[in-house]
Amino acid sequence: MSVPIQDRRYLGIDVGTGSARAGVFDAQGRMLAAATRDIQVWRPQTDFVEQSSEDIWSAVCAATRQALADAGARPEQIRGVGFDATCSLVALDARDRPVTLSPSGADAQNVIVWMDHRALDPQARINATGHDVLRYVGGAVSVEMQTPKLLWIKENLPESWRRAARFFDLPDYLTYRATGDDTRSLCSTVCKWTYLGHERPAGVGAWSASFFAQAGLGDLAADGFRRIGSRVRPLGEAVGAGLSANAARELGLRPGTPVGVSSIDAHAGGIGVIGAALQGKATTPEDLERRLALICGTSSCHMAVSAGPRFTPGVWGPYFSAMVPGLWLNEGGQSATGALLDHIIDSHAQAADLRRDAQQRGLRVYDLLNERLDHLAAGARLAEGARPAAELTRDLHVLPYFHGNRSPRADASLRGVISGLRLGATIDDLALLYLATTQAIAYGARHIVAALNERGYRIDTLLACGGLTKNPRFLREHADATGCTVVLPREPEAVLLGGAILGAVAAADFDSVVAAMSSMSAAGETIAPRGGRTEAYHEAKYRVFHRMFEEFQACRRIMSGAGE
Repeated sequence: MSVPIQDRRYLGIDVGTGSARAGVFDAQGRMLAAATRDIQVWRPQTDFVEQSSEDIWSAVCAATRQALADAGARPEQIRGVGFDATCSLVALDARDRPVTLSPSGADAQNVIVWMDHRALDPQARINATGHDVLRYVGGAVSVEMQTPKLLWIKENLPESWRRAARFFDLPDYLTYRATGDDTRSLCSTVCKWTYLGHERPAGVGAWSASFFAQAGLGDLAADGFRRIGSRVRPLGEAVGAGLSANAARELGLRPGTPVGVSSIDAHAGGIGVIGAALQGKATTPEDLERRLALICGTSSCHMAVSAGPRFTPGVWGPYFSAMVPGLWLNEGGQSATGALLDHIIDSHAQAADLRRDAQQRGLRVYDLLNERLDHLAAGARLAEGARPAAELTRDLHVLPYFHGNRSPRADASLRGVISGLRLGATIDDLALLYLATTQAIAYGARHIVAALNERGYRIDTLLACGGLTKNPRFLREHADATGCTVVLPREPEAVLLGGAILGAVAAADFDSVVAAMSSMSAAGETIAPRGGRTEAYHEAKYRVFHRMFEEFQACRRIMSGAGE
């Protein structure tokens, strides 16, 4: 059935750490409606984080049906569907039933969440191989990637290892559940599974059997990598014959609706923002090398693309065709950003009162803290003359590695530090600690930008999306601390938009991902960095940021072997 362009709709489905979301978009990239459903999380031990694929799919279906109803979209109007999700690990048996990945033994808990850090020892042993494949993941696999998790399962849950017929990255599980076709995404396999996307013509790529053998996972190669993906395709293609009859019924859509090859959630956000025209000028390949897509939520991802590979120590990649087809991707990241701010707030004595006040006033917790900072800054200006709010943290510093460092130090064992605490637990003390933590996260982003620029990028613009972009203080500190212009997308739900773009390309309504990005994404508000006194202040704080890391490492050296 031919659908006029003004009636065409595209569905983006995103599974984050805590919820599944669905958004309906038109051909210009405008979101017509969205819906969210929470998903369950189990934490059976410290650093163990688990979910259920059945619970996730149920949430996806409920969110999709609600979004379609709210948009007034008929099933025949939905031209294509795009899925994205966190890079969590899913296990199914030969009959597609969940296989437990939990020490609890519960089959329902068959997803190891991306942030799970149980596989630190397997990670270290894999990296000790020094295999050439590691060059394409920034020099070392992360505990957040899949090979350490797979080795942990093999060694600690041998019965689950035997029963599992398929291991999926969560985005690929969703397209498999939707279509019944076991096509894996070049995005997820290259970025999280050590698939070499550049090894063969046309971006088909290859697995390295020697790497898996050295990593202790040679049995995955023995059957042609069937359990982790024998068919891998790039973004922009369609999966199988589209929605299966059963999935279409559950989602409220038509069977056969095209489904795009899936994306990791952060990469979908990158697709949703990085190609937007700025200052009325169409984006060129040269422009892209000055841009970084900043996807900031529970954690943050920092995506930069280039025409050729750029090997950057401690930054994941270079990955071929993992986000923008035909271009190489470098991916930096911070393991805890929104999660760190929530931790700082929720562990403070004022947390309960603050959240109650925010609820009563219909505001977010961040809004109240930002109000307090404005009040404190105004008082400081009266007492001392002109003084930007950023300077309230002159004697309060945070090293933000509470959940390790993903980039560019690439050390999951690192921990956070707070310097400058006093005997006070007022709301103003919390506001200052919140500001210092926000600044520390921004210095972490600056460190990643610096590492990329040392390898040939010329990044001076951050295109930001994700939940933390709703916090103006977070954006202002990032602009000032990094010295980069921060650009927000016209469509705030850029991750959902990225999924919808993949659905639009799968439907063949656009010739390529780049063409769909150009038509469906656009820039919104721009935040320029302030120079002068503010720039000098952040320069000094950035030096403290690095000094705190050096002192933390010095303390570790002093304590190494103590008491043994």
